[in-house]
Amino acid sequence: MVTCLSPNGPMVHSTAASRLLVGTMRGVAVLDLDRNTKRWKVGDVKLAGCHVSALLFEPLRGGVFAGTHGDGLFFSADRGETWTEAAEGLTLPNVFSLQCATRGGEVTLLAGTEPVMLFSSSDYGRSWRAHPAIGELAGREKWTFPAPPHVAHLKSIAVHPAEPDVYYACVEQGALLKSTDAGNAWREITTYARPDDQWYRDIHKVVPAASNPQHIYMSTGVGVYRSDDGATSWRKLTATDFPIGYPDHLIVSPRDAETVFVAGASTSPNIWRETHAAKSVVMCTRDGGAHWATAANGLPVGGRAAIEAMSVAIAGDGYDLFVANTDGEVYMSGDEGASWALIATGLAPVSKSVHAKYLT
Repeated sequence: MVTCLSPNGPMVHSTAASRLLVGTMRGVAVLDLDRNTKRWKVGDVKLAGCHVSALLFEPLRGGVFAGTHGDGLFFSADRGETWTEAAEGLTLPNVFSLQCATRGGEVTLLAGTEPVMLFSSSDYGRSWRAHPAIGELAGREKWTFPAPPHVAHLKSIAVHPAEPDVYYACVEQGALLKSTDAGNAWREITTYARPDDQWYRDIHKVVPAASNPQHIYMSTGVGVYRSDDGATSWRKLTATDFPIGYPDHLIVSPRDAETVFVAGASTSPNIWRETHAAKSVVMCTRDGGAHWATAANGLPVGGRAAIEAMSVAIAGDGYDLFVANTDGEVYMSGDEGASWALIATGLAPVSKSVHAKYLT
């Protein structure tokens, strides 16, 4: 089946991967698994020239969606081989994030944009409608982003595993938001925040654990947080000596709510512009954040590249992890992060927005 690897798309895939679609700055790279050699083969690049920000594989009907920086949204019905535009009603072309919510056999597609807006589709991408309430919240005038043009974006969207009308929206930089009515009304969650911390609203990912959705993990520009009561209260899991100074991608093990993988750089992107090195690493906890260990055996550590995408594909009783970076490399772990193997190189950079430009 299809697994997607992109900066701001869904990270969890419920079947073993036989095709890997990688969202790069110059299109969708297609990797296929050779069942005889067990090696991944790099094939064609689709949507050539498009900076792909988010990829979504929708498992019920098998469609794939690609959001791009500046070129809107595309759809593939054949596992990423051919693509057509799917942006009717999508009035903002800078699509940062994709997600889907499923109720019975009905699928609602979600797209988050820059400037901050949520769009949804109930007809499998043939048309989209805006949910303007998300852009009308009090305090929105403070939402911003460090890089020009200093416009905030909806970096990622999470859907409650058991309640498909409950959404979490991560505004970078600006707010953690929650909706309980499928995106029509929103409220800001601030219980994790320290008022004296200017970066406290730099929200990257929110991940409810599939096995216990009351357990929610969150990555921000200043650390990793956990809630045990459905986002009512939070505690910070990382201190200033955590090797990842800029936590970004976050995956909760599909088998165990206490096992969490976090990927990110040692410093924030504004430092990359000076050092031209992100020094990315993957960290893992097996006890819900009480203790952390490096999970980077086989990954380049302390180098230039930033890990800009991470995903997981469930395979039998286990799962495979994938990461991709700004050097155009893809790595895979089949042993829960104990070791990694390089499966593709020479791809275009995998990068959220302008991150890769800071590392050249």
